[in-house]
Amino acid sequence: MSKTFEEKALEIAALMEDSKGQNVTVLDISQLNSWTDFFVIVTVSSGVQSQGMLKAVKDYAKENDLEIHLTHQKTEQGEDWNLIDLGSIVVHLMSEEARNFYELEKLWHAGKVLKGNS
Repeated sequence: MSKTFEEKALEIAALMEDSKGQNVTVLDISQLNSWTDFFVIVTVSSGVQSQGMLKAVKDYAKENDLEIHLTHQKTEQGEDWNLIDLGSIVVHLMSEEARNFYELEKLWHAGKVLKGNS
């Protein structure tokens, strides 16, 4: 039996915690828009950590039949914000400063928190 996107989002969150990501949050925003269902938001402590997590997400995607639609870095070194669009799941790897500035959890407050303390 194949995994649901919710199960995959929660598995990605667990993978991010295993990679020492901080304040890992999963939001179900499927009722709020038409372009994705889940956000996985992670605070990273460095560009090196972010790049390692980016690789881990890409590897997970390949192993779990998730197509990588887009990866985007807010800065050249990818230190502030890396976004990985997996279609129904979008992963945000953010520095603490970027996370505090953009406040995605507040912006998407109507979403259902599946993991995290938002």
